[in-house]
Amino acid sequence: MVEQLKSHVSVTFVNHIAEIPQAAWDALALPLKTPFFEWEWLHNLEASGSATARQGWLPNHLTVWRDRTLIAAAPLYRKGHSYGEFVFDHEWAHLADRLGVQYYPKLVGMSPFTPAEGYRFLIAPGENEDELTELMVAAIDQFCVHHQISGCHFLYVDPDWMPRLEQRGFSRWLNHNYVWKNRRFLSFDDYLAAFNANQRRNIKRERKAVENAGLRFRVHTGEDISRSLYTQMYAFYSDTCDKFGWWGSKYLTKRFFEQLYPTYRHRTVFFAAYSEDDPHHPIGMSICFYKGNQLYGRYWGARQDLENLHFDACYYTPIEWAIANGIQTFDPGAGGRHKKRRGFPATPNHSLHRFYDPRFAQILQRYIEQYNEMEQQQIEAINQDLPFKQNLEP
Repeated sequence: MVEQLKSHVSVTFVNHIAEIPQAAWDALALPLKTPFFEWEWLHNLEASGSATARQGWLPNHLTVWRDRTLIAAAPLYRKGHSYGEFVFDHEWAHLADRLGVQYYPKLVGMSPFTPAEGYRFLIAPGENEDELTELMVAAIDQFCVHHQISGCHFLYVDPDWMPRLEQRGFSRWLNHNYVWKNRRFLSFDDYLAAFNANQRRNIKRERKAVENAGLRFRVHTGEDISRSLYTQMYAFYSDTCDKFGWWGSKYLTKRFFEQLYPTYRHRTVFFAAYSEDDPHHPIGMSICFYKGNQLYGRYWGARQDLENLHFDACYYTPIEWAIANGIQTFDPGAGGRHKKRRGFPATPNHSLHRFYDPRFAQILQRYIEQYNEMEQQQIEAINQDLPFKQNLEP
């Protein structure tokens, strides 16, 4: 039975998720498919110094309470830049400058540094979702106007949730990432069989090159994960980011990785490549997270620049593990240059936007559908060029 809202419902914005009891927050977040809005994950981002006001991510989480019971919440951040979002709105910022509109600060709803689908308002089962959504949107609008915030942006939204916000005046912006889908594969050979003959040979050759280099992969989950693996992962992550200089996107601190050991080991899987000479220290490694039948690739690195090690650590070995463990979708993270050739079709993702300057809002509404149509055409063009058998749809 849906309970109607009552007058003693209160709305509060908080600057630290630690102010919210973990059990209360997770009662709303644990039912979600994604693991990236659970209290431990968001708290670690803040407590580790990764997502803080100093880094341009000021938490402004919206909470809705009935007496002392948390009945709804929305992870939100006031931002002074656009880094770490992976929805690239820099042209909007340039347009705002030409219009004389102050683009920053803006309000962003997402899990920081995590371009993975699933954002939505967290609402307790049995509550009136329409009424709470209306209340929360009104509170966000009032907050933004009061604090002179240019716009509100929900990124990588849950597609099932998206219509509720479109009905309330938010504009949908279409982008894409690359997501592997399990086509009832029973083995890695089944995965290979989906490709044309040329690409099957390429993948086999790439995996063979790693094997010929004397490397063997081990998969670490649960109690098999040592504390040192997280420390080593930070070193790999840091080194990989440094190689790309300014574009390296090194947003997470060493403490963030170290805190995953006591708080998020149950969601972590490492794909580590060891040499026969040193079975304790990986040559290369990727870290992924999983929940239910979803797998998410996040970071990787290597001590040696070995040909094709990246492909095996980040794609092939995780896919092999995913098939064996009933995973249905594998989102390997940002970027796409290498992914489409390895069976990751271009997959739509959506963000939702509202601007509070009337001129800016009018321009967005006038042109966003035209942009979305072009993006849809690009998605279709990419997927027509995938190296699958001709009779296999992406």
